[in-house]
Amino acid sequence: MAADRSPTGWLVSALGAIVLIVSVFLPWYALGFSAHGIAFVQQLDSEDVQRFGNATLQNEIGPMHAHLNALAGQQLVTVTARQAFSTISIVLLIAGGLGVLIALLALARQGAAAFDGMAPLLAVLGAVAAACVLYRMAVRPVESPDLVLTLREGAWLSLLGSLGLVVGGLWPRRLRSPRASGAALDDAWSRLSGWTPEG
Repeated sequence: MAADRSPTGWLVSALGAIVLIVSVFLPWYALGFSAHGIAFVQQLDSEDVQRFGNATLQNEIGPMHAHLNALAGQQLVTVTARQAFSTISIVLLIAGGLGVLIALLALARQGAAAFDGMAPLLAVLGAVAAACVLYRMAVRPVESPDLVLTLREGAWLSLLGSLGLVVGGLWPRRLRSPRASGAALDDAWSRLSGWTPEG
């Protein structure tokens, strides 16, 4: 029996690569102030008011501090992978672009044996992309006690797209049974039954 690559694997790789490309432009992180950061800003604010402000300004600073306390832990801005990383975002875009190109060409020319050797390349592209994403999920671009950086949907979708490339590249081959000719069937039947067709 001959092995033939299933179109499902190519389709999974193509979808994973598209998700990977889109995720680079989605929010990866949400940035906000920690309680420590808010306290630091309040301290600087109070010192400046005492040094340069008058009594009226000092009276108005109290309610402003209450508003600042409400910002602790809140997501103020979001950051995409394209904004946060120069090199890794390019690596992810290249991996996604190559993945889409290879998978769609293989789907368009289904049955062409030349593309069977490209499937492991898709798995390698996905593994490289997944390693980059996992690294940036573990090592955040900003490490400060004053700021809180939380993961957003872009990072998770990027990981999902990378794994889609890997799964599609490693998708098992389907088995294709060769077609038997009429003569071969007659020969097999005669061997099993002892009957020979009359010529």
